[in-house]
Amino acid sequence: MQETINYLILGLMQGVLEWVPISSEGMVALAARYLGTAQNPVELALFLHTGTLLAALIYYRRDWARVLMLKDRRLIKFLAITAAVSLPLGFVIVQMASQAAMGAGLLALTGFGLLFTARFQEKKARLKISENKITILAGLMQGLAAIPGFSRSGSTIFALSLKDLPPAKILRLSYLMSVPALAASTAYLAVFKAEDFSLALWPALAASFVVGWLTLDFLTKFAAKINFAKFALFFALLCFAGAALEILI
Repeated sequence: MQETINYLILGLMQGVLEWVPISSEGMVALAARYLGTAQNPVELALFLHTGTLLAALIYYRRDWARVLMLKDRRLIKFLAITAAVSLPLGFVIVQMASQAAMGAGLLALTGFGLLFTARFQEKKARLKISENKITILAGLMQGLAAIPGFSRSGSTIFALSLKDLPPAKILRLSYLMSVPALAASTAYLAVFKAEDFSLALWPALAASFVVGWLTLDFLTKFAAKINFAKFALFFALLCFAGAALEILI
């Protein structure tokens, strides 16, 4: 019974942390170690990503329908470029990076990047960077998120905020581009690790999906209602909180 409760806690954490800049994989894996779960902590964190993958697919189902029906060429181009950049880079990093205690420093670095974003947005400044370059930069940031502790959402929001985009669109693009990366980790587990995951984990996966959906909905509406500089500052503070937690744990 206690093991099921522990898994549910981790599912709830994944549902929230996937969309905020606190490196969900790192924090869920750390929590799994602290709770003493039987599963490999990193593989368990990746497994729970499947729930947030489904949340992003269904929450943005209209966008994905347009992509599948080839009706939104601009979005298709954005997703193709970011996936082409991020997936190979992420794969190389996974092969090379260790699980060393580097997460706190990288989260803090992401936090400083978001502080810059907040200041940048507050001044209503814009850099003269082409859309293709911003897209490639966002893909690079997502690829680097394979480094333990590097926040995917925080870094991609930072990259996308350098262009003149509405706050809700920045979040939408950041969360849409997460789907290929999440799908890749899910495919890896399905092919190589499927036998390691029992039915006892399915409630945690359901929790990850439901909470992931609710968090997506909340953040999207929250960003639309407040000044994006304040939103970026809020995310920066979350980064520093995550860095402090990694040090303490």
